Amino acid sequence: MKTLAGPLVAVLLLTACSGEEPGAAGGSLGTVNIDLHAWVGYEAQAAVLAYLLEHELGYKVNTRAVKEDQSWRDFESGKVDVIVESWGHNDLKKEFIEEKKTALSAGLTGNKGVIGWYVPEWMAKKYPDITDYRNLNKYARLFRTEKTGNAGQLLDGDPTFVTNDEALVKNLGLNYQVVYSGSEDALIKAAQAATKNRTPLLMYFYEPQWLFTKVKLVKIALPAYAVGCDDDAAKVACDYPPYLLDKIVSRRFAERGGRAYELVRNFSWTNDAQNAVASDMINEKMSAEQAAKRWVDENKIVWKDWIPR
Repeated sequence: MKTLAGPLVAVLLLTACSGEEPGAAGGSLGTVNIDLHAWVGYEAQAAVLAYLLEHELGYKVNTRAVKEDQSWRDFESGKVDVIVESWGHNDLKKEFIEEKKTALSAGLTGNKGVIGWYVPEWMAKKYPDITDYRNLNKYARLFRTEKTGNAGQLLDGDPTFVTNDEALVKNLGLNYQVVYSGSEDALIKAAQAATKNRTPLLMYFYEPQWLFTKVKLVKIALPAYAVGCDDDAAKVACDYPPYLLDKIVSRRFAERGGRAYELVRNFSWTNDAQNAVASDMINEKMSAEQAAKRWVDENKIVWKDWIPR
C-alpha cells in the first residue's frame, strides 16, 4: 500500500535470521522477524501468520514497526524476509526484484485491493451526482477547511501510502487540496465522525478494511483505469488499478527459510477473513494474538492446507 491508504494503519515482513528449521543448531528454533506496517489489515495478517508460525511450526517470531520503503531496503541486509501484503509498488519491485535481485514474489495473498476516493453514504444520497468526479468542483465549497482556504479538502492518510492523489487533483483540474491526516486511524475517525455528525468528507480510502462493515461509504467514479495510464506518476489522470495483493520475500528467505517460507508461500485468504480479524482487534479490543487465535480456532479448514507437509 499503502503505508494503506493509503487507501491508508501498513505490508507484513518475516525474517528468518538463522534460516534454519526448528530443531537445527543443537535444538534451537528458527526465528522469523515480522515488520508491522501502519494499517490494521496488515497487522491482522501478520498476527495470523505469526500465530501459525509459532504454534504450528515452532518458530520464534519477533516484530518491529517500520515504514514500507525501509522494509524493502532491508531485504539486502537480511533484516527482512517477507512482505506479506504488497500494494503494487512497481518502482520498488523493479529496484529490488529485477535490478538488485534481493527479493522475489511468493504469490498472491488472496485479497482483492481497492484504492479510491469516498464520501459518506448520506452525501451520496443528498447529492446524487457527487459520485462523478466531473461534478466535484461544484461541491468544493462543502469540503473547505482552514488548511485548504477556497479549495476543497481531499483527506489522505499516511503520505507513504500508495497514492496518486496530488497528481489526480492537478491533472483532472479539480479545485481541491490533498491534506495528509497521517494515519489509517485518523482516516477511520474522520469517516466515523462524518457519518455520525453528517459533516462533509471526501477521503482517500481502500479495501479490504473492517470499517466497511460498520460505516457506509460510497466510492467516487474517477476516469476508468486502463493499463499504462499510471505509468507516468506526474501525468496520472485515471482511477487506481485493481490490486491483486501479493507477498514479497527476500531471496535468502526463499532459499533458506524452509517450512516458514513454505507457509508464507501457501498463505491465501479473503478480504472477509482479514476484516474479521481486524474487526476483532479494533471493535472487540482483542490483542493481535487473541484475534489471530480466534480466527485460527474457527477456520482450521482454511489454514490446514497452508501448513507444509
